[in-house]
Amino acid sequence: MGSPMATPELDENIEMEVLTGENLPWLCIVWDDPVNLMSYVAYVFQTVLGYSRKRSQELMRRVHTEGKAVVSSGERDKVEGDVKKLHTAGLWATMQQAG
Repeated sequence: MGSPMATPELDENIEMEVLTGENLPWLCIVWDDPVNLMSYVAYVFQTVLGYSRKRSQELMRRVHTEGKAVVSSGERDKVEGDVKKLHTAGLWATMQQAG
């Protein structure tokens, strides 16, 4: 005869967050353009998005070398606001959902 088997205690209330199209973050993308100076683009990232000088320079270089950079992410309303602010500053910005 065998020893009694232990029965594991299961937590029936396991919560899992599944990322679906509805809850994926939105991305604000700034595209390279032939109009704005690199120094101006970095200045906009600092003043409009609140990034440090170093981070603004990094993002500006990515826009310049790769043609685009994700400069912010989050909920749709927040990213839409960032895109509008960047448009007002004269930058070419778009938004898309991550994924």
